[in-house]
Amino acid sequence: MLTGAALAAFSAAPRASAQAQVADLQEDVRGLTQRLNELSLRVEQLEHDNSELRGKLAAADGVRDAVTTAQLNSAVADLNASVKSAVAASRSEILQQVATQMENLAKQTNAALDSIAKQGSPAPSRPPASALAPAAKTAFGEAYPKEGVSYTVLKGDSIGAIAKKSGAKAQDIIDANKLADPSRIQAGQVLFIPGGK
Repeated sequence: MLTGAALAAFSAAPRASAQAQVADLQEDVRGLTQRLNELSLRVEQLEHDNSELRGKLAAADGVRDAVTTAQLNSAVADLNASVKSAVAASRSEILQQVATQMENLAKQTNAALDSIAKQGSPAPSRPPASALAPAAKTAFGEAYPKEGVSYTVLKGDSIGAIAKKSGAKAQDIIDANKLADPSRIQAGQVLFIPGGK
């Protein structure tokens, strides 16, 4: 059977592993966010450069300016689409990893709880025979000597030991004191010992 400390340590292991995995995933998300910010800055820089080039080309040639601007706009649009696609793919991959890890963690936790439940549950106990059968009325005999002595039960005494010490019959002690269960005498209890010395 596991002690409380062992049970806590056993159930804490899957939690610690899950926390480490979640921390790793959070770090991956931070890295992707940083990369996305860098790409956004690069796009802004390209747009700025594009604006400067437009100004220079406008001064040189109007027709040439229109073709160059269209090419730059196309390149910027392609770059934006590429960034968005990379971010979406990374998010999807991270979410899939998290879902898989959470599922594995749930299986491990359920297996651990089942194991603990199997180890910690006591075997079903049978009720004592006296609880299964109705108590029978005990008939006590009246054929014991009516004279005797009082005896105070000591720790560890039994009816047989008291009978032996006092020279009385065990059945006479049981009948005289109307003991339904002679094995249940207690230290300090006073018994009448018929014919006892």
